[in-house]
Amino acid sequence: MAKKEKKEPEKPSTAWQGTYGDMITLMLCFFVALYQPDESTTEQLAALSASLSTRNPGGGTSLSAGRLSDLGNVISTLSSMEKGVALGPTMKKAVSTFVPDVKSNKITITSDERGIVISLASDSFFEQGSAKLKIEESRETLIRLSQFFNEEGVKDRRFRIEGHTDNTPVPEDGEFPSNWELSTTRAANVLHYLSDFGVDEGKFSLAGYANTRPKFSNDTPEGRAYNRRVDIIVLDDGHF
Repeated sequence: MAKKEKKEPEKPSTAWQGTYGDMITLMLCFFVALYQPDESTTEQLAALSASLSTRNPGGGTSLSAGRLSDLGNVISTLSSMEKGVALGPTMKKAVSTFVPDVKSNKITITSDERGIVISLASDSFFEQGSAKLKIEESRETLIRLSQFFNEEGVKDRRFRIEGHTDNTPVPEDGEFPSNWELSTTRAANVLHYLSDFGVDEGKFSLAGYANTRPKFSNDTPEGRAYNRRVDIIVLDDGHF
């Protein structure tokens, strides 16, 4: 009886190498963009993040825009792209200016559809239930803020100061009848001190939102602490 011929084992598939190569390239681009953020628009960073987190088994997502890519953009998307480019240098300047305040958790810097948001942690600037600034603790930060708003490339923009509280009711025998007045007065007092340090009040508008726009849940002490804040927004061209 003839012996059966032994089949040679099949060579392992190399299809994974394409996806692996895409992932390595995207990671390299991501870290390069982080190293030099002023040369990367908000849209490019978002695309990098989406590409790294995608579960598409067919390979990576290209960051290069095709010739017909703009045909798929709606008006709001194109406007957002322009805003990201216009505010990029201002964001970089803010990040570098407020390094000591960010490290000490007095300030956080983010961006949204309105523009660049500089959030002041209320507990670092005000006593609980009070709108009086703790000027000795916050003087240096307020001076840095005023200098930032007077810098070239920033001073010609418009700004809005928004006061926010948590959902803790104000004391019945306190100065303010509700969190609405407390949040608005805190915003106004921040503007008054910035004006004392040289900013143009005419470039600013004010708003108080009480506890109606929380960033986190008010169910925990940490969440309430983050919600007690004064946001100073460097407005983009569409939010005057």
